[in-house]
Amino acid sequence: MKLSIGIVGLPNVGKSTLFNALLKRQIASAENYPFCTIDPNIGVIEVPDERLAVLAKIVNTSKIIPAIVEFYDIAGLVKGASEGEGLGNKFLSHIREVSTIAHVVRFFEDENVIHVENRVDPESDIVTIDTELALADLATLKKQTEPRMNATKEEILTYQLIKKIKAGINQNIPVRKQNLSEDECKAIQHLNLLTLKPVIYVFNVSESQLENYDNTEDKIRAFLSGNNDKSPYLIICAKLENEILTLSMSEQKEYLTQYHLVDSGLNRLIKKAYDTLGLISYLTAGEKEVRAWTVKKGTLAPQAAGVIHTDFEKNFIKADIIPFGTFVKCNGWTNARELGKVSTVGRNYEIKDGEVVEFKIGQ
Repeated sequence: MKLSIGIVGLPNVGKSTLFNALLKRQIASAENYPFCTIDPNIGVIEVPDERLAVLAKIVNTSKIIPAIVEFYDIAGLVKGASEGEGLGNKFLSHIREVSTIAHVVRFFEDENVIHVENRVDPESDIVTIDTELALADLATLKKQTEPRMNATKEEILTYQLIKKIKAGINQNIPVRKQNLSEDECKAIQHLNLLTLKPVIYVFNVSESQLENYDNTEDKIRAFLSGNNDKSPYLIICAKLENEILTLSMSEQKEYLTQYHLVDSGLNRLIKKAYDTLGLISYLTAGEKEVRAWTVKKGTLAPQAAGVIHTDFEKNFIKADIIPFGTFVKCNGWTNARELGKVSTVGRNYEIKDGEVVEFKIGQ
């Protein structure tokens, strides 16, 4: 399963600076003027997972394949983007298929970095972006034609659902907050509606705001609470994230502790995305390779096997599973089996995060 994150926000809020920091290399242009990003910047990043190196040492393999995240950084949106203002719909289309949206919100004051509206106002900025995403969805929904006389029951129900969703958006309720059932979400999945996607707010703060983390977070919580917004959020300093790129991992961690941070913005954003989307990683470990596989919580063993190869799901027989910590203590599969620490499970077993799994597949 692929995890993809679309980075959106107004011009000059720190999107491209964040993107550069996340990728740990200068891909995106971070010039100080609107629309400096002409094409979407796409980067593939490894999901940090310290368990993989430990497993590789135990099973004696040098090949490690971590899970990955795709990041899409698009040009800054402005009022009227959904109708082509600025660089408009060209960029909204680039994030229609992402798993979640990281909405970068400027929380820092810096007179040397211009603001497209000539003032720093997080609430107004969020409303602007939310409005443009909603208008883009309305444009998509308006293209859906009324069912013909010989339409199927499913087509009729889908059209009724579309009308209900349109009414909700017109009342300023994004699709993700319209309490749709799982079946309803599947019925409109092909439309790739932007306001159906989970949103993670990424508040970009200054170093001084980061030093006063508790005070800064109190302000952000009050701000979100005042708007009755329960969306997940992160506090980062994109400028700082870029500055530590030249440091070693141990030096980065030591530097971040000065700001009461235990991890980089990259790791925290990926973890937040996993939590928001209900994702976990299970692990496979053999002489050929050690690998992390991403699935949703609650995924049954056959479907988890299908992430490796579709034939694995179809020909699934059973799976041997063991928690990562137990696998390490037993120093591998052989001792784990001899000690009776490996469980054999069937089709109804839900794979858990961090389990080391070996699937048994028929012909």
